Amino acid sequence: MVETSGQGRRVISDVAGRLWQQRWLLLAGVAAVAAVYAFANRAAYAVPLAVLLLVAAALVPRRPAPAIPARAGSAETRGLRRLNGEYLAAAVADPLIVFDRAASVIYANAAATTTFGDLSPGLWLPLKFRAPEMQSLLDAVLSGTVASEAIDHVEKLPVESVYRATATAVGHGTGLYVLMFKDQSEARRIDRMRADFIANASHEMRTPLASISGFIETLRGPARDDAAARAQFLEIMQSQTARMSRLIDDLLSLSRLEMKPLRRSGARVDLRRTLESVIDSLAPLARDNGIVVERVFAEGPLEVPGDRDELFQVFENLLENACKYGRAGGRVVVTAGPGAAGPEPTIDVTVRDFGPGIAEEHIPRVTERFYRIDAEASRAQKGTGLGLAIVKHILTRHNGRLSIKSELGKGAAFTVHLPAN
Repeated sequence: MVETSGQGRRVISDVAGRLWQQRWLLLAGVAAVAAVYAFANRAAYAVPLAVLLLVAAALVPRRPAPAIPARAGSAETRGLRRLNGEYLAAAVADPLIVFDRAASVIYANAAATTTFGDLSPGLWLPLKFRAPEMQSLLDAVLSGTVASEAIDHVEKLPVESVYRATATAVGHGTGLYVLMFKDQSEARRIDRMRADFIANASHEMRTPLASISGFIETLRGPARDDAAARAQFLEIMQSQTARMSRLIDDLLSLSRLEMKPLRRSGARVDLRRTLESVIDSLAPLARDNGIVVERVFAEGPLEVPGDRDELFQVFENLLENACKYGRAGGRVVVTAGPGAAGPEPTIDVTVRDFGPGIAEEHIPRVTERFYRIDAEASRAQKGTGLGLAIVKHILTRHNGRLSIKSELGKGAAFTVHLPAN
């Protein structure tokens, strides 16, 4: 009903436009008829006068008829119909393959060839994707039992990648199908990291909690009246509580760093003064571990853009680790100065100890959360396994990086590279 009334309005509008366009001719016709009746008694003059009026009306210049706007979207619709399907497929950022009833490739966009290699027209897809789940996916769609099907597809080379593969029929009776891949690798990696983080954090919390719970049961039972045992157990419980507190503080520190926006305020940090403050604050720890901290600072300004509190935390973690784990060497050397010549100037700060060192296979992983080279030694030194992870995160926020050099029996050197500008 609505469509019929709309058509009627369009017809009326069209007729009115045409009448308006011929208005002068119509007026001349009316005037001619009126002249015939007015000069009816003078028939010799009536007809020539009517003809003259009609000729004059025909000679009057007419304005071009206004263009009638097309229905909304009609031009765009016609353009879309003319658009080649290959252009649409090429514009898709995800890998996309068009194939026929024989499972042979008709077209593959650039993303698909980049991801999976050769996908020339005519290639039989089951030869390219040999995984059983992919074979089942293609069979299900080609058989017509389902209009659309999705599975998880794993590519092992060059690196392991996980895709959500979806196969769908194109239209009805076209004989064409689309196979599309959505990369899920990053999402899966984040999920694994989250699961590992929760498992590691739970494990780290469970150990001191179990220790405290056991001592509480002992104090309430066999050691209820044993003053010496009570004092010893309470001291251990306090140590375990402090360990949990440090772990929570480090977890909160990581969380704040990840949520805190990085503001480029233009503030500059004097690394010389920052390092002096760090060394002074850790002097009691160095003294308790028999460590002498040596300073080797270059002449001139040692300033970098950044957040002083965060950089203080970086050097505090590095120097604390050197004092704890490099105590066998008896000294720690803190060096600061311009970095090696490169495309961009840097200020490098190195914290070097002369302890047992780090085996080569551990170096790439020491900045991972909760990773420990020697778990028992780390817990004995009251470590949480998060210090170097915090260091790495802060340096990433400052466009800096951490390099590690070590040799067993000769100590380790942790170098912070920060952009000078």
